[in-house]
Amino acid sequence: MRKVFIPETQAELFDIIACNPKSRMFAGGTDLLVKLRSGQFDSDDLVSLERIDELKGVEDYGDEVFIGACTTHSALIADPVIQMHFPVLVKALRVLGSPQIRNMGTIGGNIVTASPAGDTLPPLYLLEADLELKTKDSSRLVGIKDFIKGPGRNDLAPGEILARVRLRKCPAYNLQHYEKVGQRNSLAISIVSLAAVLNVSDKGIITEVRFSWGSAGPTVITCKEAEAVLAGRPVSNESLEKAARLARKAVKPIADVRASAEYRRQVSGNLILRIQGLLNGSGDSIQFAD
Repeated sequence: MRKVFIPETQAELFDIIACNPKSRMFAGGTDLLVKLRSGQFDSDDLVSLERIDELKGVEDYGDEVFIGACTTHSALIADPVIQMHFPVLVKALRVLGSPQIRNMGTIGGNIVTASPAGDTLPPLYLLEADLELKTKDSSRLVGIKDFIKGPGRNDLAPGEILARVRLRKCPAYNLQHYEKVGQRNSLAISIVSLAAVLNVSDKGIITEVRFSWGSAGPTVITCKEAEAVLAGRPVSNESLEKAARLARKAVKPIADVRASAEYRRQVSGNLILRIQGLLNGSGDSIQFAD
């Protein structure tokens, strides 16, 4: 019979890990329970992190913010620091799963699961998140781009946990946007998603732009070439079309039960074209920084 351990401190957690090195850790369990029911896991014991307060909450240190790995999606959506400085992340969290999943699921769980469709990952790539990984006796910071190794694969070493996510406060982009395309309007696993942050001057010049795509490759995809086409230029249909073509070349989609690879490729570029409408104020997905 599988055992479930429920530590209340990090010290207690690491003692349990030392005595049960094959145990599997979980926080909200929204992904784990699905896999358990489908028989994808063996009989390893489980360790719940949900009662460890040290792994929860948002801490503002001025230029940077630390998020506890066991902070729920709902808590982040409601947090004023996250709302003010990272609206692109809030936008992604609002369309992640259902209210029940957002109340249980955690940012750390979404990261460690390393699904190409994970809604928090494209914003975290844009924000250049660093991850604090801890063992009983050590800690290290790893950029999220280096942490995610592929679908379901990450850089956690044996006995190591994801403790916190570090975000540097970004410039006040006047457009922070997240959008995903799925087979339905809610509770959808993304077919393709796009996170975007832009600064546009009063004269309509894009001074800074960054894009990242989810569900368009084995990990989050970025495209510096598409960004370069737009940066320093006025917003125009011509430049957006060129950026969209470059994005379609950059993505590395697969075909599965939700969509063909070619459909994903086409949509990846089409999502860039929607930026024009957002800047004109005609899109309901626009998110302006404070």
